[in-house]
Amino acid sequence: MGRLLAKDQILTVPNLMSLIRLALIPVIVHLYCTAQNYTAAVAIIILSGLTDLADGVIARRCGKVTDLGKILDPVADKLTQGALMICLAIKYRWMRYLLLEFILKEAAMIAMGCATIKKKGQVNSAQWFGKTATAVLYGVMCLLIFFPNMPLALANTLIAISGIMVAVSLMLYGRFYRGVLRVPGEGQR
Repeated sequence: MGRLLAKDQILTVPNLMSLIRLALIPVIVHLYCTAQNYTAAVAIIILSGLTDLADGVIARRCGKVTDLGKILDPVADKLTQGALMICLAIKYRWMRYLLLEFILKEAAMIAMGCATIKKKGQVNSAQWFGKTATAVLYGVMCLLIFFPNMPLALANTLIAISGIMVAVSLMLYGRFYRGVLRVPGEGQR
């Protein structure tokens, strides 16, 4: 834990970009819920997404991948996604079910991540299937915000597609963490 909070683990450009994404959450919520400026809300969401892409690229190319960053980056993503889903759940009933599924998935991810840290002493990065589910979820939420008069049937279809992606991501992460947590020789006869 001491290494996680070391100065060179905290003060990196990618970590600062994750902190900026966290700071953008109330701005997005304000633009969507209070100002009802949907175009500006989507623009800030896209800016947040671009900083998410950039922090990963910078971290890998500049050798600035940190355990704190591996935790902070997905936390910024999940808090942004959760805030957006709560905003959209006011208008779209199906979004409430997606939000519940999302919360259950993230609780399972936290449990699996903590078990990995405890058992293996390592923090794992996001996998491609988690990134894909995140991209689909962000895309759907941007469409729902940018096109507030979208037909409800289309909106519900997009929400259902997001739900399927979240479920598939959870199943694949379950398999991934089962492999990470497996004791060598376990399950072999």
